[in-house]
Amino acid sequence: MALEIERKFLVKSDAYKKEAFKKLKIIQGFLSSVPERTVRVRIIGDLGFLTVKGIGNASGASRYEWEKEIPVNEAKELLKICEPGVIDKSRYLVKSGIHTFEVDEFYEENKGLVVAEIELSSEEETFTKPAWLGNEVTGITKYYNSALANNPYVNW
Repeated sequence: MALEIERKFLVKSDAYKKEAFKKLKIIQGFLSSVPERTVRVRIIGDLGFLTVKGIGNASGASRYEWEKEIPVNEAKELLKICEPGVIDKSRYLVKSGIHTFEVDEFYEENKGLVVAEIELSSEEETFTKPAWLGNEVTGITKYYNSALANNPYVNW
């Protein structure tokens, strides 16, 4: 069983853009957005992915994750049958110490929201916090991409 351990933060400035070593365009939709088994279809450039995530633990930092690369044409077909609320975003990869933050800048109905995630090997692992990192929102479900698809940022 694959366990994903990550913490999520709001971003308080766009300084991360100057520090980013890579920028990716991501389109994703959800075949299922129920917390017990979120099933995501994602296109990153010319790659497709199918991901299944389980419900988070009490802290919200750990949960089951399974991901498989699929042909991009199949991902495009699956996006057509996803639940309403496709997510459109750019992801910036930013090194911070030995870790890499994934900073997502959202568009469309989630425009104005920018969050950063960091994957860790344990919930207790320490990491370097960049100056642009804001309040922690780990475990706050309204910041999950699946929740943003159903209740976008513009509605908050």
